Amino acid sequence: MKNLYRSLCAGIILATLSSFSFADNENDPLVGKWKTIDDRTGYSRADVEVSKKPDGTYEGVIVATRNIPGSEKIITCTKCPGNLKDKAFIGLPFIWGFKQNAENPHEFVDGRVLDPISGKVYKGKARLSSSGRHLNLRGYVGVSVIGRSVTWIKY
Repeated sequence: MKNLYRSLCAGIILATLSSFSFADNENDPLVGKWKTIDDRTGYSRADVEVSKKPDGTYEGVIVATRNIPGSEKIITCTKCPGNLKDKAFIGLPFIWGFKQNAENPHEFVDGRVLDPISGKVYKGKARLSSSGRHLNLRGYVGVSVIGRSVTWIKY
């Protein structure tokens, strides 16, 4: 009986802690589904689901893709490096390692960004708008000045 009581208490504690963790993700402005907007064409190329990992970093996985009108839809990452090579775009992690800046909660730094079309991996940083509905994501080489920015819109 004592073991049953302990198991029940442990289960309640675990469920309570899990719900706190889930509630934190609900209130985290970066977590959720985003529509990416290509900076060169203005078209939405993909939908991304951003989640917070147990280590406190953020990862974004492609959950839907669209082709630019007049072009063929690409479905695999043929130029991606390492274990990402030839993986389907759907389910592909293409941003990872982002950490919230302790001095500015609207900034996320020290991340990596994969360009699934070229297969190149860049350093990354991001900034949320004050409303939390737009994300400006910058991928760069070396210093932030040499790079490219894209805007995401939150669903």
